[in-house]
Amino acid sequence: MTRADKEQLVAELSEAFSASNAVVVCDYKGMTCQELEQVRNLATQNDAHAKVVKNTLATLALKNAGISDLELKDTNLLVWGEDQISTCKTADKAATEFKNHFVIKSGALEGKAVELDTIMAMAKLPSRDELIGMLLNVWSAPVRNFTIGLDALRQKKEEEA
Repeated sequence: MTRADKEQLVAELSEAFSASNAVVVCDYKGMTCQELEQVRNLATQNDAHAKVVKNTLATLALKNAGISDLELKDTNLLVWGEDQISTCKTADKAATEFKNHFVIKSGALEGKAVELDTIMAMAKLPSRDELIGMLLNVWSAPVRNFTIGLDALRQKKEEEA
């Protein structure tokens, strides 16, 4: 990789990290290429991105994006995306699926480094679509109960007549 290629990669990653609300650093040591491809596909399905980047280049890109608290050591796979919950869920699902080789190390939410517990808690939260479904269910419950009551009243009146 030439110096120009490295500079271009750092610029692209800096822009991507600046636009994202979540960056998760994971250790992938011992994974096969096929397993890494599965993690990338999982990230793509959840509107996130996953990439293996040299630590020095990733550190430069993170600093350019305003995230300077993350420390990168050993082998690292970076997972990032705009939606914090889906990004954390992607990393958590990959860690569950490949538990012998894939470990979540650290991360950053909204440009600030967070602990592993925070990332795991975010991964357990329901997604935006699930929350909207729960809200619609709560809103429709009174109407549903009212119509059930009206139907029971109608049946009672028909039996009396």
